[in-house]
Amino acid sequence: MQIADLHIHSKYSRATSQNMVIEEIAKGAKIKGIDIVGTGDFTHPLWLKDIRKKLTDNGNGLYSYGNTLFMLTTELSLVYTKNKKGRRIHHIILAPNFAVVDQINEFLDKKGRRDYDGRPIFGFDSVELVEAMMQISRDIEIIPAHVWTSWFGIFGSMSGFDSIEECFDDKSKFIHAIETGMSSTPAMNWRLSSLDKYTLVSNSDSHSPYSWRLGREANVFDLKKVTYDSIINAIRTKENFAFTIETYPEYGKYHYDGHAACGFSCSPAESIKLKGLCPKCGKKLIIGVQYRVDQLADNLEGRKPKDAIPFKSVIPLSELISAVISSPLASKKVMEIYNLLTSRFASELNILLNTEKNELLKVVNEKLVDVIIKNRSGGLKIIPGYDGVYGKIILGDEEKQTSLKNFAKE
Repeated sequence: MQIADLHIHSKYSRATSQNMVIEEIAKGAKIKGIDIVGTGDFTHPLWLKDIRKKLTDNGNGLYSYGNTLFMLTTELSLVYTKNKKGRRIHHIILAPNFAVVDQINEFLDKKGRRDYDGRPIFGFDSVELVEAMMQISRDIEIIPAHVWTSWFGIFGSMSGFDSIEECFDDKSKFIHAIETGMSSTPAMNWRLSSLDKYTLVSNSDSHSPYSWRLGREANVFDLKKVTYDSIINAIRTKENFAFTIETYPEYGKYHYDGHAACGFSCSPAESIKLKGLCPKCGKKLIIGVQYRVDQLADNLEGRKPKDAIPFKSVIPLSELISAVISSPLASKKVMEIYNLLTSRFASELNILLNTEKNELLKVVNEKLVDVIIKNRSGGLKIIPGYDGVYGKIILGDEEKQTSLKNFAKE
């Protein structure tokens, strides 16, 4: 099995860690358990220069740094008007080599600047993007990013469309996959029969190389040969696509409706009762992912298409440790326990998905082990995220650790 996170950003993107450099991304990927990671931001001149210098061409559309494989990827933000409505849509672009990347950048240079941010903004529409990319190379893959996100998703409540076809017109035939985003799961997307023909991919959209961001969502392939073409074929056909790794949708920043400025959130049902207005300030609520799925769905919960790719939902290990010991994510206490586990069991994703309870109990105590197992089985309680605010894990007193004494096994 090969685990791939194909949507991340570099240090040149807005609100991104300065540690998002190739060395730290590769290091973080190994600890997390990711085999293939996107470069992100190949449109940025300085980042492009850096990845050209540091990555080794494997001759098969993938590049390497140490034991980590990289794919050339970027994200574009398109802001335009269509059908008399303002649109702000993000797209992931996967490219097979630097020669194709250069042609993509030549096209973008005719449309505006790409040197001011790793995720540049352009004023042309999605139809033109697909048409231009297909003229450059049919090997380019275009994937609408985090499709349900309120502000920048193709189905987002604030500036999105109601269908793939409404966005791409006749060029929708070149769209093979959509990225579900953290605030939705494949099961939520299965409620729309119009999406059955698309592959549902998952990526972290990480802005830092740390374990609670990188690889928090990912794709798992079962490929005999790991190449750009084999990955693209898996995405386009669903063949050799084993499953996706998801977070709980409530953990995402746009799952519920709400108004962050007022600290208010609510379910879609309550939002409807409130007529979409914040009860604290009277302004419009930011409508979240669950509401939009309910609004567009033509099926009830529980439907599963016959060729659906399975998925597994887990919250990052650092979040679990932080919740159990009531210590900040990046604290020394959390990282000591995290490093203890990952050094013993190879990677975080191996711990979250595979490691047996009796093996975990040899390293840390039962409180954390029970939460790890509950995480794996879908048993955690999460206060849903909303309007840019992450969801929060809620543990009972019996699940919390009052001190670090006797936490780790000798």
